[in-house]
Amino acid sequence: MKSPAPEMVAIIDFGAQYAQLIARRVREERVYCEIFAYDAPWAEIAACEPSAFILTGGPESVLVPGAPHLDPHILAAGKPILGLCYGMQELAHAAGGTVVPGTIREYGRAELTVDAAQSALFLDVPGHSQVWMSHGDTVTTLPPGFIKLAHTSTCEVAALGNPETKQYGVQFHPEVRHTEHGRTILRNFLRQVAGLHREWEMSSFVDRAIDEIATALGGANAICALSGGVDSAVAATLVARAIGDRLTCIFVDHGLLREREAEQVVAAFRDVLHLNVIVVDARRRFLDALAGVEDPEHKRKVIGRNFIEVFEEHAQALAGVEFLVQGTLYPDVIESKTPHSKAGAKIKTHHNVGGLPEEMHLKLIEPLRLLFKDEVRRLGLELGLPPHIVNRQPFPGPGLAVRVLGAIDEERLRIVRRADAIAREEIERAGQDYPWQYFAVLTPLRSVGVMGDFRTYGNMVAIRAVTSDDGMTADWARLPYDTLQRISTRIVNEIPEVNRVVYDVTSKPPATIEWE
Repeated sequence: MKSPAPEMVAIIDFGAQYAQLIARRVREERVYCEIFAYDAPWAEIAACEPSAFILTGGPESVLVPGAPHLDPHILAAGKPILGLCYGMQELAHAAGGTVVPGTIREYGRAELTVDAAQSALFLDVPGHSQVWMSHGDTVTTLPPGFIKLAHTSTCEVAALGNPETKQYGVQFHPEVRHTEHGRTILRNFLRQVAGLHREWEMSSFVDRAIDEIATALGGANAICALSGGVDSAVAATLVARAIGDRLTCIFVDHGLLREREAEQVVAAFRDVLHLNVIVVDARRRFLDALAGVEDPEHKRKVIGRNFIEVFEEHAQALAGVEFLVQGTLYPDVIESKTPHSKAGAKIKTHHNVGGLPEEMHLKLIEPLRLLFKDEVRRLGLELGLPPHIVNRQPFPGPGLAVRVLGAIDEERLRIVRRADAIAREEIERAGQDYPWQYFAVLTPLRSVGVMGDFRTYGNMVAIRAVTSDDGMTADWARLPYDTLQRISTRIVNEIPEVNRVVYDVTSKPPATIEWE
């Protein structure tokens, strides 16, 4: 049984896309938090002894039949509460206020006017600032004991609060960067309203995670899926700290890796991290399974199924193996499904989340499931992993399969592998301030070109480089023109099958970072 955090915020999720972003913002204030579904058993929440609650947004209306509602135990607990968007409406509704369908829907940026500057929630927040709104319903009658704290031009009650019960709500999203003083508002709730002052460190997460892993596995053995990235490296190291040599790492060379990556990964895990690693050469197996597969969702499912089959086959040769460790991160989860709610839209299936088969002989251990990439990097440093492993750029589990658009074969993999190596070499040559992620994509398009005195009809390669903090949102990187020129020149000169190079200048959203 895990021990409760000394001070902890329970985030009640009503189906928000940003639930984990809220958690991240709370952790950035060095306060521990956990996310619970709105319909999680109260006993499960109470066991963690939460010091305060944050109610997330959500896609529903509090007025429709079957809408998710607040567990009465949360109000009765007498702890500080902050409702965000849907969470504010649900708080007002549950506390006796009136919520009606709005005559004007408000989505996007809006100017917030603070009406109660003396409120603890708006300490050090200017009287006028920009916030990010997203709502259709509106609070028209305040619950007993509540006062209006702020408004916008189209929302009369954009923030409300009851200083006596320490229950507050805002109709906007303080967790997103578009809200100018959102971090201050969240900090005010945590410090000024809830009185949380103990500082939570990554070392605290390490201690709790090791205890939880050791308890969950008992005396069983585990295998870990090594991909070569920071996620699996950190997950493996964390589990190894918990169960020692009862962990066996399996690195599958599926033939979808970058240039010289297989040997580099194996050397790093054996020689640097000193983990027990079994190397499986499954290149032929994966390429045969992917033959003729063009749909990206189908690719991910094929890869996920074959990964698990390989792991289970090798686990049978190891005594007492009951668990499979994966480096799944929260962006993988949130893009595949909404984890804490019946509501939510799937963006794409990740090979290690939605791509897993329905029936598995191994039970999953995913110690990083609630972390963002930058948090995983900090965790890796806390665990003592060397910087060259911690700072590896993200690489998708399906590998180059999602960077070859359309059908995959050895020839197309060779082209994208070499183009990717050239792009990475030139970007890294340009300086130390690398983008978050940078790679090449082989498109299914062919175009006419001229090389020397000959007409060509060759492949088109796209270069993608983005900046990001956590992978949930990203902007295209403004690479120097001379860097782009060197990349283009080298690719068309060194890869005869390519005669055109383009640069992707699309942010996330609306695009995803990967093309498939």
